Amino acid sequence: MPIPVPSRELFIDGEWKAPVLKKRIPIINPSTQQIIGDIPAATKEDVDLAVAAAKSALSRNKGADWSSASGSVRARYLRAIAAKITEKKTELGKLEALDSGKPLDETLWDMDDVAGCFNYYADLAEKLDEIQKTPVSLPMETFKSYVLKEPIGVVGLITPWNYPLLIATWKVAPALAAGCAAILKPSELASVTCLELAEICREVGLPRGVLNILTGLGPEAGAPLASHPDVDKITFTGSNATGSKIMTAAAQLVKPVSLELGGKSPIVIFEDVDLDKAAEWALFGCFWVNGQICSATSRLIVHESIATEFLNRLVKWAKNIKISDPFEEGCRLGPVISEGQYEKILKFISNAKSEGAIILTGGSRPEHLKKGFFIEPTIISAVTTSMQIWREEVFGPVLCVKTFSTEEEAIDLANDTIYGLGSAVLSNDLERCERLSKAFKAGIVWVNCSQPCFTQAPWGGNKHSGFGRDLGEWGLDNYLTVKQVTQYISDEPWGWYQPPSKL
Repeated sequence: MPIPVPSRELFIDGEWKAPVLKKRIPIINPSTQQIIGDIPAATKEDVDLAVAAAKSALSRNKGADWSSASGSVRARYLRAIAAKITEKKTELGKLEALDSGKPLDETLWDMDDVAGCFNYYADLAEKLDEIQKTPVSLPMETFKSYVLKEPIGVVGLITPWNYPLLIATWKVAPALAAGCAAILKPSELASVTCLELAEICREVGLPRGVLNILTGLGPEAGAPLASHPDVDKITFTGSNATGSKIMTAAAQLVKPVSLELGGKSPIVIFEDVDLDKAAEWALFGCFWVNGQICSATSRLIVHESIATEFLNRLVKWAKNIKISDPFEEGCRLGPVISEGQYEKILKFISNAKSEGAIILTGGSRPEHLKKGFFIEPTIISAVTTSMQIWREEVFGPVLCVKTFSTEEEAIDLANDTIYGLGSAVLSNDLERCERLSKAFKAGIVWVNCSQPCFTQAPWGGNKHSGFGRDLGEWGLDNYLTVKQVTQYISDEPWGWYQPPSKL
């Protein structure tokens, strides 16, 4: 059953603090459209306080408390946070299902991944100690050189609503492991579990100011964070439009950014696959997270020789998906996040029909659900490459289909997008899969699957899908700066200039 939503304030300098302007935002349960609580709405005044707290945390005790402390010290806090996440897994999973509309089975799985991510970066924090002063081989024996990896400083982390706590953790955990101090600004559409992370940090005694959490609207809280002169880096996951604004703001201060933006990823299915296995992966690749996933393989490219039979099976699989309140046992598709998103997705479907595409299944609200932002899993065929549904990200449970005849045509269709986040190929011919893996212009390739994500492997895209990588060692590098230290070790003078004459 759903649980009450705790009433929280902003988390600044290790304490709960009401927003300076006392503003709050209602929380709307996407399954019922009812208001179930509210969150604090930060503004520039609160951003200034949080940045000052983060800056102070880095310099406190000349950095010994955090930024220049041993990685093993920071690792202890990260492991303590992971243990608390595990302890509170059920509560956090229920809160996230209530807040975001994701099926409870998914949000509970996400909490396992959250704990795993904190533990993984605890390990990397300890390894940082081991790799400091890594020697650099030089061609001159009169010099020796080594490299230091140091925290980049105060970082702003702006995160989306489709994985509220997990994607926040993808940024928080490596930032803290690196020794940075952070300000997390989660999406106002799903912030509840991020505020509970603040409570966990308070419980484990995380040094004050190391992590500050500001909920609020993008223009009022995210924008002043991105443009703040004392924030040394911004990392962002979300829409292309917002990512572009963040880049513009950061450019004025020559501030580095990492961006993980939209996608319109392909899944290419060849004629030699097991049709039912391929059908399940095709559905999972697009309808997981209620279809709201940046890497969704929402462009199905299927070999013409199996297209009719495969689509018939795919429709049967899609009609068998349980669409319900996220708390119902066996739910596999919940509501989309908001009324705005609901209307936007239905408009995409309507436009596809008006452009001549065929709705094979879905396309509207499920008949048995009168409330909530529910949309049936939708499969659209007779799609051309000029249609909006082929070219633009829907961010909902909508799969569009094209057929191909040759491998070269499949590659061309797969790469026919401004995006470059995910891609998938399904075939029993592994040499063919390897050829397509090299040919895809994307940051992630899945072979005979779609959407698996592991903390240990890099995550990010190319082209309009952004740049930089979350997760793995690459995720830690996001928050580190590299310092070269070179020493002259000869007893002889350098000898470049003629010495003054001796008197």
